[in-house]
Amino acid sequence: MNLTLAISLFVVLVILFSSFVTVKQGTIAVVTVFGKYRRILQPGLNFKIPLIEQIYSRISIQNRSVELEFQAVTVDQANVYFKAMLLYSVLDDNEQSIKNVAFKFVDERNLMQALIRTVEGSIRAFVATKKQADVLILRRDIVEHVKEQIDQILESWGYHLQDLQLNDITFDDVIMKSMSQVVASNNLKAAAENEGQALLITKTKSAEAEGNAIKIAAEAERQAAQLRGQGIALFREEVAKGMTLAAKEMEQANMDTSVILFTMWTEAIKHFSENSKGNVIFLDGSGDAMQRTMKEMMSLHAMEQLKDK
Repeated sequence: MNLTLAISLFVVLVILFSSFVTVKQGTIAVVTVFGKYRRILQPGLNFKIPLIEQIYSRISIQNRSVELEFQAVTVDQANVYFKAMLLYSVLDDNEQSIKNVAFKFVDERNLMQALIRTVEGSIRAFVATKKQADVLILRRDIVEHVKEQIDQILESWGYHLQDLQLNDITFDDVIMKSMSQVVASNNLKAAAENEGQALLITKTKSAEAEGNAIKIAAEAERQAAQLRGQGIALFREEVAKGMTLAAKEMEQANMDTSVILFTMWTEAIKHFSENSKGNVIFLDGSGDAMQRTMKEMMSLHAMEQLKDK
């Protein structure tokens, strides 16, 4: 009797404890009754009917990642090698999404195989329409194309593509070497163009500076010439005034004005001999020439006086 009671008590305890199920955070439990879907259990402590309800599977709703390595061929028959990282997760904790995850595939291995082949096929189809030279700059376009193509398919499986990272895109060695040569030649061309532009700017600035210097020098020379001309004109005017005044005084004193011219000629000859580098001086020292010069100077002085009036 005591043995029967003990066994009954043990069975009751087992049934009682099996009625409570703990579901970890980030996990959803799928419950079936005699093999048929019944309901889902959220994280925490849950109650199920003992011996009737069974835990069919526990599904993680956390993000999962998988690495991919595959090859594609461009429209110009170049081999492209991809290394990618796929980040995906269960669409949400909605009952229908969890049912799709639990019952669409036989096991996790079949799901991963279908997911990887779907992503690879989408990328291969996109790359097959592009040229080898365009693939590297279309990295973002490839990712957007894949998401657009497989999002609807993954949702029907109960999953969502979080991110696709193309970590490495390479080509055959021959193509990689030719691409390096193209980049190197473009860099040399850009450097030569920059150097040419810098030299052109330097030459232009130098020419502008030289032109400005010439303009300044020409303006200074023009002003100097003008001042020299004004000085010579004033000098001649003062000489004419002095000679005219001296001639008038000599005429009033009944003296010959030729003495003035003679004195000027002698002073000029003295100046020439002291400052010139030549050995011969040709001068017209005749009386007629002196008289003519004297008359011209007096006429010039008379014109200046008329201007002053």
